[in-house]
Order: sequence, then structure tokens, then C-alpha cells
Amino acid sequence: MFGRTANPDAPKQDDSYEQTGRTNVVQLPKIPKGLSRVHRTAWRERAAARILYLEQQADRERCRAVEDQAEQRQREKTLEGMARHLEEAGHAIRAPRRLFSGAAALERTWANLRATDVMLLGLCSQEDLISRSTDVLGYVQQHLAPGNPLRVRAEAVAEGMEVKGPQPGDRGLLVLALSASYDALDAEVRRVRSLSVILRIATFFVLLGAAGLALWGWYCPGSLNLCFIPKGELNVACPSGEVPRNGNDVPSHYAQHTDVLVTEAGGLAGAALTVIASLRRIQGTSTPYMLPLSAALLKFPTGALTAFVGVLLIRGAFIPGLSDLDSSAQIMAWAVIFGAAQHVVTRFVDARARETLSDVGRAQTDPVPGTPGTEPVPAQTGKGRTDDA
Repeated sequence: MFGRTANPDAPKQDDSYEQTGRTNVVQLPKIPKGLSRVHRTAWRERAAARILYLEQQADRERCRAVEDQAEQRQREKTLEGMARHLEEAGHAIRAPRRLFSGAAALERTWANLRATDVMLLGLCSQEDLISRSTDVLGYVQQHLAPGNPLRVRAEAVAEGMEVKGPQPGDRGLLVLALSASYDALDAEVRRVRSLSVILRIATFFVLLGAAGLALWGWYCPGSLNLCFIPKGELNVACPSGEVPRNGNDVPSHYAQHTDVLVTEAGGLAGAALTVIASLRRIQGTSTPYMLPLSAALLKFPTGALTAFVGVLLIRGAFIPGLSDLDSSAQIMAWAVIFGAAQHVVTRFVDARARETLSDVGRAQTDPVPGTPGTEPVPAQTGKGRTDDA
């Protein structure tokens, strides 16, 4: 069994019990040796507990035999399929962890566990089917749209089952409804994963651009000049510090190797302030892809870029009434301001992340915020709901 260790002091069962009391038994395959039981991550521990629960349910169904031989053979085949699914899930959570393999292992684990749960619903007794109909109805209402024909029929079946009991065809319909609900849940989680991957890739390329500008400014400081020559002053104001004038009135002559790097550092500081301020709106999420963290990380390299671009616009007299800065402190202050101003752009990313997270597990009967005919939603900071963000 997955995750179970045999007790050497426990009395062994008589072989005659296996031969007489448990006929037509399909044994679950044992976990391969050498795989560690230390899962190290929360979702792996939850999956391990789910595997143990489904194993117990499979053992329970295995003890319940039917008189019809054809139906018994179908049950055996179904139990064999459940055993393979549980084996795949066990391999996924215990396999050695590799770089960028966590999402694939998670999807593999929960896909097999949900498939096992659907197969279990097709095997359970009539009493268990009645008790599970409420659970299935909850999944259906949470993940299927109100106008979905399968949801409408599943609701009717669940309501009628409490009064008249299971009718022919009810079990098959509930199995289809549960499978469709799991598929809808997988689609919701895939959207979260896709957006998280997009944000990480965007963060990498923005960081690459900021690093490229810093290297360019290091090796060719005169081409990315961020220095100012105040009128009537004896010093030239550069981001890296003030430089004494030597009679040359060309600002690029005084450019330093670290000017761009220092400016981007000021932008990083401004972006960090906006991230800290936004932490009060971040709530925990049940999804494992850390979408709020991916959205927050994008702010740092974006702040570095906006600081450089903002100071460059001032240097080019693009902003009316603001063309000369008198000291290095003023340059750095504006770099921090422009770094914090990246929130004007990234707030749309935050809103999209919150909206995507709020769609995971939200009951389909809930009105979508902003749709016509619904009550106005209390204002949140940014767009979208923050229930799961």
C-alpha cells in the first residue's frame, strides 16, 4: 500500500482467509522500493493523505462482492484501473524532484486522484451513492454554469434521490457530472498556471532588459547620459554623485559607469515600497502556483526600467517645466518616484491575477462582479475580487 509500513509485531493473517473470505480480489500494487516518504511540500502531503483515503475506500469496495459474474468482472477491472491510477499518483509525489517539474507532478497526481474518485463513485453501494449525491451536487454547482444541461439534470437527480432513492441511470449521470466538474476545476487551475508562467517569463525578460541597460551604461556611459549641468553651479549632478566642472559644457563628458545602475537601484527601492504597500491586500490562495508572488516580482524589474526611462525623459526636457535637476539627491528622489510609478502599469496585472484566482472554486451561481443587473460590489483596491488572491 502507498505510504503504509508493515508492523513486524502484528499477527499475520491466515492464508485461508485470502482464499475463502476474499475471493476475486485485485491487490493494489506495492510502492517500489527506494522511493522516499518525505514529501517536503504541502501539496504532496495532502495528496499522500488522499491516496490513503482512496485506498481505504477501494479496500472497502473490494470486500463487497456481487452475485452477477459479469458485473463482478467489471468491478475487478474497475478496481484494477483504480489501482493503476493510485500507483501513478504515488510515483508522482515520491519521485525525485527536478527543476521546473513541480507543476507536471502536481497535475499528474491530482488528475489520477480525481479519476480514481470518479471510478469509485461508479462502484459504491446504493446507500453511499445517496450520501455522496450531495457532495457531487456541490461540485457541480461550484464548477458548472447554471445553464449547463448536465448541471440541470444532476440537480434534479440529487433532489429526487433524497425522496425516491436511486433510479436507473442516476449513477451514470452523477458519474458524468462529477467528471465534468473535475474537468472544469482543472481548466480553472490551468488558467492560473498559465498566467503564472506568463508573469514569470515577462519578469525574466524585463529583468534582462534592465540588466542590459545597466551593462550598456557601464561600458558606454556617455551614450546613456543621465547627468545635469545646473546653471550657475560649480558641480555637475549625476546619479552616482556630483562631479566638479572642468570647463566642458557637454553633460555626457561627466557620465559615470554606475549612473544607470544607481538609477535603477532607486527604481527598485520605489517598486519595493509599492509591493510592501500592496501586501495588505494579498490573501492566501488554495492554488499551488503562487500567482500573487509572481505578480509582485514583476514590479521590481519594471520599477528599475521606469526609473531609468523617467530620468531620461527629464534629461531630454520631455516633461514641461522639469528639465534640470540640481543635485544627485534630486535625481535619486525622482528615480524612486518613477520606480513607484510602475504601479500605474502593473496594477492591471494585479487586477488580472486577482480575477483569475477568484474564478477558481467560485460557485457558478454567484453573480460576476460588474455584470448588468447585479448589485454593485464594494470597492476593492484595484480591479477584481480578492477572495482567493
